Parts: sequence; structure tokens; C-alpha cells
Amino acid sequence: MILDIISAVLILLGGVLSLAAAVGMLRFADLLSRMHASAKPQVLGLIAVALAIALQYPNWATVTTLAIIISFQLVTIPVATHMVGRAGYRTKHLRRSMLYRDELAEAVDRAEAREVAWERRKGIGTDHNDG
Repeated sequence: MILDIISAVLILLGGVLSLAAAVGMLRFADLLSRMHASAKPQVLGLIAVALAIALQYPNWATVTTLAIIISFQLVTIPVATHMVGRAGYRTKHLRRSMLYRDELAEAVDRAEAREVAWERRKGIGTDHNDG
């Protein structure tokens, strides 16, 4: 009986966190805020639901499967969010006024300069008249 109540609370908590992530994705104005809203509560919601499942089905197969799922989420979500953030930064889909300190500007400028130099070296960016 107590495990059922704890499981229900965890599932409800997971649902509320997932709903908060969805609302944040719709309501926040810029990319960086949306990334934060989508990553953090969604993973915590998944962990809460996984804990509820583990409480209801406490066998090794279920617990190890849930541990693998949570581990993959904890490893992949930060990496995916980081890459989306970098892509959004490079495509200028963020409000620069929201940045406290722009630590990525110098790295992006260097990367773009290397890209332009590479294109010039290979002749990609030049006009060719085919005779």
C-alpha cells in the first residue's frame, strides 16, 4: 500500500516535470531558455517515473534496464543540449542581451576564419569562368 502511494506520487511528479518542460518550450522566448526548460525537468521527470516503476517491479531485469535508460539520458541530454546551443549560437537564434558573458564568440570567429581560409585554398569561394 505504501509503495503504491510512493509510486503514484513519483509518477505524478514525473508528469508535472514533463508538463513543465513542455510549457517552458512553448512559453520561453529564446533558444537558451528553451534548452534549459527542455533538458532539466524532462530528465528529472524520467528519473521519477523510472523510480516508480522500480518500486512496483523490484527485480534485477527491470532495475538494470531502468538504470541503463537513466544512464543514457544523463549522458546524452547534456551533449545534445550543448550541440543545439552551439548551433543556435552560430545561426544567431538567441538574444545576445541575455548573455552574461560571451565566451563562445572568439572560438566561433576562429572557426569561421579557418573555414573561409579552407574554401579559398580549395577554390570553393571564388568565381570560375568556364570559358
